[in-house]
Amino acid sequence: MSQRDTVNRRIVLVNRPSGLPTTQDVRFEETAVPTPDEGQVLLRTLYLSLDPYMRNLMDEAGTSYAPPVALGAPMVGGTVSRVAASRHPQFRIGEVVLGNAGWQDYALSDGKDLQALGEMARPSLALGGLGMPAFTAYVGLLDIGQPQAGETVVVAAATGAVGSVVGQIAKLKGARVVGIAGGADKCRHAVEELGFDVCLDRHDPRLAEQLAAACPDGIDVYFENVGGAVFDAVLPLLNIGARVPVCGVIAHYNGAERASGPDRLAQTMTALLQKRIRMQGFIILDHYGDRFETFSREMGEWVAEGRVKLHEDVVEGLENAPAAFIGLLEGQNLGKRVVRVAAA
Repeated sequence: MSQRDTVNRRIVLVNRPSGLPTTQDVRFEETAVPTPDEGQVLLRTLYLSLDPYMRNLMDEAGTSYAPPVALGAPMVGGTVSRVAASRHPQFRIGEVVLGNAGWQDYALSDGKDLQALGEMARPSLALGGLGMPAFTAYVGLLDIGQPQAGETVVVAAATGAVGSVVGQIAKLKGARVVGIAGGADKCRHAVEELGFDVCLDRHDPRLAEQLAAACPDGIDVYFENVGGAVFDAVLPLLNIGARVPVCGVIAHYNGAERASGPDRLAQTMTALLQKRIRMQGFIILDHYGDRFETFSREMGEWVAEGRVKLHEDVVEGLENAPAAFIGLLEGQNLGKRVVRVAAA
């Protein structure tokens, strides 16, 4: 199913999911293409970003940093779009921009949330390796984790959009990097392609034992983006003065582990106190003003020099976004998952 000039295909939220979302929680519909008013631009979506945070916005409560998606409204999401029509003095027809058009072919913007991308060879990278997920890795690891040469850094979801960059930056800083990923193929990719020292399969029932063997000197930095059983394996191995940046807890987004998992509070609080661990959550939206320019310059250099490798998991067609998003929450992606909505 391809884009048309007169029809806006969009995917709207129709149910608040209980547990893992299903394709029945959204609806595919067609509406008229909107017309921009003075000061607005009409965006035509080229690429749609799929990210775990979207699951939180499907709940009625939403989050502290973004309101929930209203029932009947399009699912939210970052996009790379082309300006299809413009009544805004700063944007011209044909220009490619980074924005937030959501799960639809067309959207209106007043320009405040748009960033011109210029002549990028791979504009989709603005949604991943040169955008928000990699920026999350950069800020969390360097500003909070502060890895030193010779230290041990552990990162879960090691081949995902964030974790894959965390591990590679840690290696650039001279750390020993242990990844945790879902399956032998992903672990092989982390070691052979991304340069991790070790990668362990999170599905292995001996994960805690294997992690202890892989970290004989303990763990100095744990980049937390999963939670659940992975955190259980990591916690006893954290060294005195360890740093734990927290950007997500995807194992808990669907609610299942909250009901069935063990109560970790006493163990966690005791470890934080006795080992003087710094565990800090962060929302990447807070850091664009003072850190994005430095990140953009350094990441661009690392990628150009081949010191950081970026992998995109591209899904074809807007109609396949719901299944691709569910697969993302189940850990099926390798690298940054994006939907190609139209030819760039």
